[in-house]
Amino acid sequence: MTPDQVFQIANTIVLPQWLLMGFAPRWFVTQFLVKSFTIPVLLAVLYAYYLFAGGPVDFAAFSTLEGIKGLFQTGGDGVMLAGWIHYLAFDLIAGSVVLRDAQERDIPHWWVIVPIFFCFMLGPVGLLLYWIIRTIKTRKLS
Repeated sequence: MTPDQVFQIANTIVLPQWLLMGFAPRWFVTQFLVKSFTIPVLLAVLYAYYLFAGGPVDFAAFSTLEGIKGLFQTGGDGVMLAGWIHYLAFDLIAGSVVLRDAQERDIPHWWVIVPIFFCFMLGPVGLLLYWIIRTIKTRKLS
């Protein structure tokens, strides 16, 4: 498979869980996916393959911004794909944590639809929005 095909597959496999979290948050399938991290684990397999397929990773490069830029500039499609899969996996985990936490705290689902959407599009921004909502709704910072 080409990196473009894997990119399309990775993007496609996350969509059902995002839609379920938005529109069927308490359905048993949604709950299974959110609690099991099945899709992020599948993405982790793809991530590991594309991260290490090009040879050994220069972990020292992660210590500087220049190093990171160099990894993406010289790593080719495999490194870019691994980076994208990393985003897909962790944004989905953030959205799952938001949904689970909101359900555990009895925060109405309509309050978390926007944070879930932002977790989908801009991971940490969604988490921040949810933290603000959770703080307001529960009057606690923890």
